[in-house]
Amino acid sequence: MHQLLRPHPESRISAPEHVAVVVTRPQPEKLVLSYTVTGKMSDIIIPPAARTTRADNLWQHTCFEAFVRSASANEYYEFNFSPSAQWAAYRFTDYRSGMYMATEVDTPAIDIQSNPRSFSLQAALALDRLSALPRDASWRLALSAVIEETNGNKSYWALAHPSGKPDFHHKDGFAYELTPAVHP
Repeated sequence: MHQLLRPHPESRISAPEHVAVVVTRPQPEKLVLSYTVTGKMSDIIIPPAARTTRADNLWQHTCFEAFVRSASANEYYEFNFSPSAQWAAYRFTDYRSGMYMATEVDTPAIDIQSNPRSFSLQAALALDRLSALPRDASWRLALSAVIEETNGNKSYWALAHPSGKPDFHHKDGFAYELTPAVHP
């Protein structure tokens, strides 16, 4: 399903026009996220291509994020995807607490496409080993992006923003419900 992300009200924006994400759950243990940014791409900082490896602090630059939890739980996972193809996965026991690296996550398949008017990143995740995400349950997602511009501006995009400063971890941000995949 195609979801349009909204900029945080305090974001200063000059280059990005739209940020959207398409979410699919083709199998109970799979999640595919396809992010697209449109706008004046020459004014958006896109980290240079790198090997698809884990890295920390990706959110400090242009980065796409997804927070996933079971609809009935406080525990959640955070996934970061950089346009460089680097990625990160963390597990939290509750709101911004009990964070540790989610080592049970396999390297996602990341595909990147770009042109002068848009940039797309697709990340396919195998989530079959994530014990806090039951395959037969609905999941709640918080979808977001940080867009860094060459003029120094950073904008914060999400499906829903809680009041106050940008906070992608906040429970109000988990605004998308993803029902269980159906076996054929």
